Amino acid sequence: MIRIRGHIGELPVDLSVELDEQDWAQLARQLPASANVQSMQASTEDGIDPHWLGAQQLLRDVGRMEGPQLLAELEAMSGSAQVAKRLLVRLRHNAQVKVQSSADAPIYSWVGEGD
Repeated sequence: MIRIRGHIGELPVDLSVELDEQDWAQLARQLPASANVQSMQASTEDGIDPHWLGAQQLLRDVGRMEGPQLLAELEAMSGSAQVAKRLLVRLRHNAQVKVQSSADAPIYSWVGEGD
């Protein structure tokens, strides 16, 4: 059961929502964040991070991309802004990636030969 208490304007709100196991399962399937947590847990168990591999492949394929555009692509790929930001930081500190400052935004370039 979920209980929500608060105010909407001057009106008090006290709402209880009851969910059975099927409702929770259906809700979990619709939340991208829970899917990311599950995939992150699975990747940790296997020792492989599919988001990290995808981020490297994305930059390798395009060769060069501005930071805001790369962040948007990583968010679309991972389904999470938080995961995308972490991937961007990892790319910034990767020896195979060169980051150049420009007037508008940093430019990320793939310079590595392999993984």
